[in-house]
Amino acid sequence: MILSSSLRPTILVVGDLMIDHYIWGGCERISPEAPVQVIDVKRETKTLGGACNVMSNLIALEASVLSCGVVGEDLAGRELLGFLQELGMESKGVITQKGRPTTQKSRIIASNQQVVRVDWENKSPISEESEEAMIAYIRSKLSLCDAVILSDYGKGVLTPRVCQTIIQMAKTLQKRVLVDPKGRDYSKYRGASLLTPNKKEAKEATGIEINDEASLKKALECLKKECELEFSVITLSEDGIGIFDQALERIPTIAQEVYDVTGAGDTVIASLAYGLSLGYPLRECALFANAAAAVVVGKIGSATATHGEIAEYLHSSHQGESQERILSRDSIQKIAKQWRSRGRKIVFTNGCFDILHAGHVQYLQKAKACGDCLIVGLNSDASVRRLKGELRPINSQEDRALVLSGLEAVDYVVVFDEETPYELIRAIEPDVLVKGGDYEGKEVVGSDLVKEVKLIEFLEGRSTSAVVKKIQGS
Repeated sequence: MILSSSLRPTILVVGDLMIDHYIWGGCERISPEAPVQVIDVKRETKTLGGACNVMSNLIALEASVLSCGVVGEDLAGRELLGFLQELGMESKGVITQKGRPTTQKSRIIASNQQVVRVDWENKSPISEESEEAMIAYIRSKLSLCDAVILSDYGKGVLTPRVCQTIIQMAKTLQKRVLVDPKGRDYSKYRGASLLTPNKKEAKEATGIEINDEASLKKALECLKKECELEFSVITLSEDGIGIFDQALERIPTIAQEVYDVTGAGDTVIASLAYGLSLGYPLRECALFANAAAAVVVGKIGSATATHGEIAEYLHSSHQGESQERILSRDSIQKIAKQWRSRGRKIVFTNGCFDILHAGHVQYLQKAKACGDCLIVGLNSDASVRRLKGELRPINSQEDRALVLSGLEAVDYVVVFDEETPYELIRAIEPDVLVKGGDYEGKEVVGSDLVKEVKLIEFLEGRSTSAVVKKIQGS
């Protein structure tokens, strides 16, 4: 599922801010001092973790993000603030509390396998002064936000007072609050829009062992009722996501290769908040979140998923419905940018494609062979009438786009209304522009915007006009 929008929602993330520290190396021997592996360190990296990873996921989806949490007066805290600054985020909502360490999780990775984790943290509740400072910041920013995420890792930042104050303020302003919960007592989240516990967490909170559809529904209904939620969601790891609005629905997982599930829950809640902020129904948001999580678990460490990565993953794994390949100009511009950033070669062609025939199919197959991603610009109904007269097109732009999107060679379809696709080509910035062989010796619109123009001969004797005449003749 691809969520298309030119809007950029603003989402406030409140929770446990952390540094994820990784020590990377190899292992070829066991220590003579104890039966443990000896890791030869190759490199060391630090990234944002915890609630900060939720923020990173939202930024990858091109949302605007506000941050709020607590750090200590230490090196990790200063590094965390520096990372937020690098992401272009303000840190006015990040409160510094004396005597409290910034949470840092250090993971030792040997040959892409996590060996051990070491945590520096203080799980006790934050001070009343820190609570007051957080609440004051949130009160000043909440009206500017489309949604709020409470990312609770049980490190003492999301106290009952902080949670309930945020939820009540958000309700007053009709803002949704999504919670990634922690612990057995979910009473402090009462009144939120939805929670995203995993199967184990849901069992701890409800006492219900989830082992089939009936128990899943029972747990979802229990959470919805007890916590007075708008929706109920439980993430099910390899079994996907269970959602309950008016009825139960399980969204199956689509991950093909799982390397590291670190941060997958952060990706899910970020994706849900992003989709709901844009006005999409819960089911479509869950499909999108599932696809984003599939991208993330294929990476090592806390990771993010961009629109382009999600679209490429869905296409490569043959997931999603064909109409999801029909995108707006804004959406295709974002996705094309992501494909380019990953070193993919983008091909563009355009046409009316009124009555699809063998000539079209062969032409599009050859066009796709010119690169990695084929984007087809489709003339709108009004554009076709201007080109071919009032009796055309035979099929509507919706029907033509759907048929094209069902072809294996076509990655995306974008409808354009102008006389020529020049502005669309400018927006996409393809590497290769493909046109029919009949353009030999003629000016090709958009040739000045691309690296290469390729002309492909049409299949002889195949044309829409010939099909129309044959039908009229019969």
